[in-house]
Amino acid sequence: MGPRPPRRVPLSGTPATTALTRLGLAFALHPYEPDPAAASYGLEAAAALSVPPAQVFKTLLVDGEGGLAVAVVPVDRQLDLKAMAAALGRKKVVMAAPADAERATGYVVGGISPIGQRKVLPTVVDDSATGFDRVYVSGGRRGLDISLAPQDLVAATRARLAPIGR
Repeated sequence: MGPRPPRRVPLSGTPATTALTRLGLAFALHPYEPDPAAASYGLEAAAALSVPPAQVFKTLLVDGEGGLAVAVVPVDRQLDLKAMAAALGRKKVVMAAPADAERATGYVVGGISPIGQRKVLPTVVDDSATGFDRVYVSGGRRGLDISLAPQDLVAATRARLAPIGR
């Protein structure tokens, strides 16, 4: 008997897909083969899926008075920390430590989805999302993105929209 083939992990069943299904929101799965050497997880996803980088959104966590919060911005832009703080009604925020982000969300860095996180955190989605019929976000692990309508992303994360990317 030869070596067993690698076990394929099902594409469904992440906390993000479970949450979307429970909420009755339409979404599509977009798996791709992640490159361990990729410098930018989000730009890697955009290239692998042949989607414009402005339509693919990354999930970032910030920290400050009031605790952790989630920012969702296009992968080809940076988070404007001052704009994020203003959107949250806070004086100042800083990028959260990766270990804190992983502990709060239940996801690993590079696969943090804004949907289905362990804790419900204040969330702000960059308002550029409304310029698309569908946006792409992490599905809860590297190599899996989810596409959904921007209004469904906002509903699933209880987010507010604000200009937080630059």
